[in-house]
Amino acid sequence: MQLVPPFDEETARRKVRAAQDAWNTRDPLRVAAAYTPDSVWRNRSEFITGRDEIVAFLTRKWEREHGYVLRKSLWAFAGDRIAVRFQYEWHDDEGQWWRSHGNENWEFAADGLMRRREASINDVRIGADERRIDPASDDEIPLA
Repeated sequence: MQLVPPFDEETARRKVRAAQDAWNTRDPLRVAAAYTPDSVWRNRSEFITGRDEIVAFLTRKWEREHGYVLRKSLWAFAGDRIAVRFQYEWHDDEGQWWRSHGNENWEFAADGLMRRREASINDVRIGADERRIDPASDDEIPLA
């Protein structure tokens, strides 16, 4: 089954899972391949256009976010759009753990590549003992 719009619940869930799996590789080139060559992003307060900028952004991100592990959850879908909620955990160079919570709105081209990504993200300082995401498991976690 090809994951192209218009999405139904099954294809939207599969698209979300494919994105989660790709991001968890922490491979900027693999992740960027899921976006149109002229894809437009808003990530927090940063505006990014095109695959080259996506690769540069993700390279910087994963150079500072160590032990990154992400979980996404389908929130809504219609036509060529999907909304997700997510959490990811990571630690910085000093060993401080963080949980990043957010929402993303995605818009897809007819070929299934994402042409627009709008992400709002907040970071919460956590202790290592407060981690919720088990990197060895791909179970969904409560997104509270």
